[in-house]
Amino acid sequence: MPEHVKVVAALTARPGQVDALKALLESMIAPSRAEPGNLRYDLWQDQADPGRFLFDELYIDAAANAAHRETPHFQAYLAQINDLADRTAFALTPVDVKPEA
Repeated sequence: MPEHVKVVAALTARPGQVDALKALLESMIAPSRAEPGNLRYDLWQDQADPGRFLFDELYIDAAANAAHRETPHFQAYLAQINDLADRTAFALTPVDVKPEA
């Protein structure tokens, strides 16, 4: 059975770019959730710093994560993100994950 892939991405808006960043990130949600291999695609905003966001993504396997990165919406995101935010992303494999109920 293939292993799920969790992606966690932390994004911090550049000065004056909070609204533009939030709009870009929100535009990713619906098309990403509609991808066949996507299990979860959630956007979080830091309570202490409204310019900091976190994507919490889950894919059925590495192929689904790779397919996500090839979609037109992800390519459009890549074309804009460096102007709007500093970004750190991690692709993770499970070590000990509680099964969903």
